[in-house]
Amino acid sequence: MNKSILITGASSGIGEALAREMARRGYRLALLARRFEKLEELRGELLMLGAPQVCVRALDVREAAAIEPALQACAEELDGLDIVVANSGVAHTCRIGEGTLEQLLETIEVDLSGACATVDAAVRHFRARGHGQVVGITSVARYRGLPRFGAYSAAKEGLHRYLQALRLESYHEPITVTEIAPGYIDTPMNRGAASRPFVIDVEQGARLMADRIERGVTYATVPALPWRLLGRLMQILPARLLAIPARK
Repeated sequence: MNKSILITGASSGIGEALAREMARRGYRLALLARRFEKLEELRGELLMLGAPQVCVRALDVREAAAIEPALQACAEELDGLDIVVANSGVAHTCRIGEGTLEQLLETIEVDLSGACATVDAAVRHFRARGHGQVVGITSVARYRGLPRFGAYSAAKEGLHRYLQALRLESYHEPITVTEIAPGYIDTPMNRGAASRPFVIDVEQGARLMADRIERGVTYATVPALPWRLLGRLMQILPARLLAIPARK
């Protein structure tokens, strides 16, 4: 394998597991995250797993102006990028009206505007390079505004629509647009959740995502079942079945 892949949010969770999986498959890797020291620790492990080259850069996707320079620096080090995965994400859980403005803004800035800015930078690189694949990590939470996940659901649905628009805009270009909507994957982000139906371990999730990235699919839930069916069901279920108890 001589392809290169850049992953944001690669210091933990899905991003870290996907980096390991792609290393095993022989990809050259570019990893971006806020915790640079964690990326440096991970770099040695990935080289041992089979990655021929690993580039790491510190990046906070809330600083949108820093995204393109970081991507270009990685592209220069790896002699171009073939795949860019917009994976950075946070999820603050609270009822609407009870969280802080800082939590709301961080969710929108990381999960939506930061992801969109990553997609923008990737598209510009791929147009100059002549080909490439954009991968956006959304969530099954995008199917419905979920209690305590209002900002997260909104941000992931926003990214879904942004990727849809890109797919239509780049239809006649050699750019593949892939969206992956995970269900519950066992990561630090959701381990405090009261319920995690149909949860799978992060290694299995990363393998499934890697398979779909390599196939260049347009859209996939991970795992496919039951979330392919549940996602559709979530959109039509009566509100009373999803509502949470009233405050006492």
